[in-house]
Amino acid sequence: MSTPPPSPSTEASAEAGDQRGRARGLGHIVLYVSDLKRSLVFYGDILGWPLMKTSAEYPFAGFRAGDTHHDLMLIEVGRHAAPIPRGRRLGMYHFGVRVGDSDDDLRALLARIQAHPDLVTVRGMVDEGFAHSIYVEDPDGNEVELYVDIPGADWSPEVVFNTSPSARRPLRL
Repeated sequence: MSTPPPSPSTEASAEAGDQRGRARGLGHIVLYVSDLKRSLVFYGDILGWPLMKTSAEYPFAGFRAGDTHHDLMLIEVGRHAAPIPRGRRLGMYHFGVRVGDSDDDLRALLARIQAHPDLVTVRGMVDEGFAHSIYVEDPDGNEVELYVDIPGADWSPEVVFNTSPSARRPLRL
């Protein structure tokens, strides 16, 4: 795996020893959902994200799979909230969730997804050269990339950010 070269501004600060207040990773995602129970089935049962907390007083759920206080929080806003607009728009395109270490993990997940066609819409499956991905929409239309990294793949910017159509191939599980 390649580590990207630091930007000139990062290099200058690093030489000066100032690493305060710099991004160190994505901490968590908070999503508004229309129906918390449906979203709990998707994120908890289908994806297997460990549920940490829910509340009868306030409709929310918190999940943690990593080494932080929480990875994902869902807040129910009800079925009358405005839906996510389709097509090109401002805002989030998708977020990615690493779901294992091999295509066997993706196959197991795909079987759980296919058992719930009323909750999950598969948008595509892609071999990106550095990761194998299943793109889905959750029950509220948020696009989620469910992926495994390809062991030993090149993570250089030239590979990861290659926009050539030939860089992405259909994934067959």
